[in-house]
Amino acid sequence: MVVVTVSDVAKVGGLRLRGWFLLGLVTVVALAATGVWNPFPTLWDWVDRSEPISEPDVVWQQRVGGTPRSVTIAGDTVVVEQRTRVEARSLATGAQLWDRKADWAAVAGADRDAVVAVGKLLSKGYELLDPATGATRRRDAQAVAVWTYRNLLLDARCLEATDCTLSAWDPRGTEPLWTAFLPGVSAGFLADNPDLRGTRRLSSPRVDGGVAGPESAPPLLGFPVDGRVHVVDTATGRVLQNVEPGRDERLAVIGGRMLRMRAVGQDGVCAFTLTGYDPGTGREVWRRTGINPRTADSAGCVQREDPQGARNVLLGVAPDGREAVVDGYDGRLLQVNAEGERLVAVDDRYALVRTADRRSIAARELGADRTRWTRAVGEGGGALTPYAAVLAQEKPNRLIALDPRTGRELVVLRTSAKALAVGPAGMVIGEGREIGYVRFGAGGAGPGAPAGPPPGGGDDGVPGPGSSGGVPDGGGDPGGDDPCGPKRELCPEPGGKDG
Repeated sequence: MVVVTVSDVAKVGGLRLRGWFLLGLVTVVALAATGVWNPFPTLWDWVDRSEPISEPDVVWQQRVGGTPRSVTIAGDTVVVEQRTRVEARSLATGAQLWDRKADWAAVAGADRDAVVAVGKLLSKGYELLDPATGATRRRDAQAVAVWTYRNLLLDARCLEATDCTLSAWDPRGTEPLWTAFLPGVSAGFLADNPDLRGTRRLSSPRVDGGVAGPESAPPLLGFPVDGRVHVVDTATGRVLQNVEPGRDERLAVIGGRMLRMRAVGQDGVCAFTLTGYDPGTGREVWRRTGINPRTADSAGCVQREDPQGARNVLLGVAPDGREAVVDGYDGRLLQVNAEGERLVAVDDRYALVRTADRRSIAARELGADRTRWTRAVGEGGGALTPYAAVLAQEKPNRLIALDPRTGRELVVLRTSAKALAVGPAGMVIGEGREIGYVRFGAGGAGPGAPAGPPPGGGDDGVPGPGSSGGVPDGGGDPGGDDPCGPKRELCPEPGGKDG
């Protein structure tokens, strides 16, 4: 007698099921290998499908190869720098246009005249790539550092440790505009945009520090070399000053002036004196006492940081504890906060100020003592760009883009993503490896439209403090200089390279 148990039947059934499964798998693999039918890409797309990173949804959303280190809108493309690669995507569709290996990348130039500088760490040289195609436009084999601006590219190369040259290029040019001698840069400068003696921006956790893209080159730059600061005129390449700071001083080059910031301990506190000099003549132009530029740490009066600010302005704290915005060119107080107010962001047109009740952010026009607009917004930070004021609200999470001049709403997103780049018609946001593009307004210009200056005009839409609301009566440079600066660097020039 043969006894068949239930477990035996189950075993046989299981073997048959596995047999059918293996047969089906072999059949699918054979069909895929012969090109008849391949379900794997569709299946993987379904498994790997990403959740939308914002509501309303973005125009497009893509997953890049690694977490972005920087994102820049360059004409009709989006350039994404990652840890070991750089890639470009279509601004209209998000489709990848090209990618290549690179340890660093930075965008120079504006709109459709932009280029992408790429290179390897600890290696000399760089390449300039076309953002749309990835083709090499110019190659250099000797540079040790590169600085990228909206209207200029600078590079430095050294024959010896104390024998270096600084060259300026039009971003798409093939011959240098000028070359200057510097007594060394290679020991401290590597890769793209090493720190110079200027200002450091206010930061916000959910707004990238490079959200505004490359800025126009300032009229003067301060290169730190062996404890001294060499002041270089970016129009001619002439080295105007070679200055060694005093023991209790820090130097910065802001708004076309050389600033000496002196900090001396008095009665347990640091007493600050800020003095602006004309680098061409060495003449003192302005002086202010009592403004703390936040360059010293809490351990004493040793100044280890550059002052906070942007372009031609620096920030400080007045003796009564209120924050102030100082014009680096002539020393004017462009904005002094009321008690309890806090600066969120600044350029040399406007300041974003968190009101004392912490319920709103107000936009103040610098030098005009006027509030442009006020927006009720919860805790969070923000940034000012030529095309939009970006506010990042927490609890609930929001990204809000407003017209910086009028406060007109451009877009409001329910998202925990970060604002990565702002252009004339929209912005790129990202979370992890996901990035997406959102257009400003239902009737805004498409991503392929030519990029013009934002409302208010000016170079990059960012006129200098001398033209933001006018110079108050009795204001201006104490020395009687042209309020537009020694080279009219504070006033836009029509028909210029950036216009």
